[in-house]
Amino acid sequence: MEIGIISATLRHNHRTGVPNYVFNLIEGLNRIKSKKDNFYLVNYEHNILFSDLHEIICKNPLNNISQMYLWYCYMVLNINSQNCNIDLIHNPFQIPTYFKFKKQRYIITIHDLTPILFSKTHSLKRSLVYKLLLPKTLKTADKIIADSNSTKDDLVNYFNLPENKIKVIYLAADNKFNILKDTEIQSIKHKYNLNLPFVLYVGTLEPRKNIVTLLKAFSKLKEKVHHKLVIVGNKGWKFKEIFETVDKLDLQNYIIFTGYVQDADLPALYNAADLFVYPSLYEGFGLPPLEAMACGCPVITSNTSSLPEVVGDAGIMVDPYDIDGLADSMYKVLTDEGLRINMSKKGLDRAKMFSWEKCAKETFKVYEEVYAQSKV
Repeated sequence: MEIGIISATLRHNHRTGVPNYVFNLIEGLNRIKSKKDNFYLVNYEHNILFSDLHEIICKNPLNNISQMYLWYCYMVLNINSQNCNIDLIHNPFQIPTYFKFKKQRYIITIHDLTPILFSKTHSLKRSLVYKLLLPKTLKTADKIIADSNSTKDDLVNYFNLPENKIKVIYLAADNKFNILKDTEIQSIKHKYNLNLPFVLYVGTLEPRKNIVTLLKAFSKLKEKVHHKLVIVGNKGWKFKEIFETVDKLDLQNYIIFTGYVQDADLPALYNAADLFVYPSLYEGFGLPPLEAMACGCPVITSNTSSLPEVVGDAGIMVDPYDIDGLADSMYKVLTDEGLRINMSKKGLDRAKMFSWEKCAKETFKVYEEVYAQSKV
């Protein structure tokens, strides 16, 4: 097979979210491919992360990465105009296109439908692009990969897609997320000046992540426990309410905002935390709770969307709108060492169920099935 994988935005080592999925997927596929299979990275510039793979370069005529939606449409037209011997193309970024590939079978990964289901948490441009272009993209795709059964259900219910067109393939935590030595943990605690025990959150600062609810729940505990709340992540969309809530609840001395943290430091932060809390309103998969469990950190998360699929019975799940319920669960875990130890063990076992190798193998199987259908 000759397989093209759209690899736009894989330009550097600062990866979070979907780019991290794409990097791990390509790395896994590159390990398991046979000699008769070739992968081509479809991009607008040369890729330095996978220099051993073939490339298809579609130069961005706008010279503006902010116009990525238009580049995807241009990329399809560009490939259609070339004598390109690619059998199928995989779009792992889920960015929709309008035009259809003429010769190639098309696979798209859908991570979530937040631009449609939670449009207020995205820019107007992003929401409009998805509402206008995603229905046609899903219709013309030969196969859809979803990160979870929750996302699959959303696709079936919202777009009336046949279930057999969608394959659920779970993501995974990187191998670096595991139990670390105490010296490594102490070094990172010192680096971020974390001298007190703490509760951890990791994720973008945006409304969908429900950080305001986390702050309100933590404010009920600030006089009952000796922990601080450490919030790790970049500022995203509509983040001002988060800092306004900190001021309103007088939490300045109880909250630490680290901003973006290097990937290499995250495992130690998970190891050092007494509890990881992730009250997101909606996730297509939700990697941070899985990363926390892989590091032996007890997890409290929401009982919505894909999060129950990820955490299972290894963590505590609460209604993301229930401030008192979240506060009570946090207090229970922080004050019961036996419960924390039990949750840690369950989390470690749960995390072993997910792997990038498994993700790559199941994705390659989808490639084989779609390729076989093209030969019928």
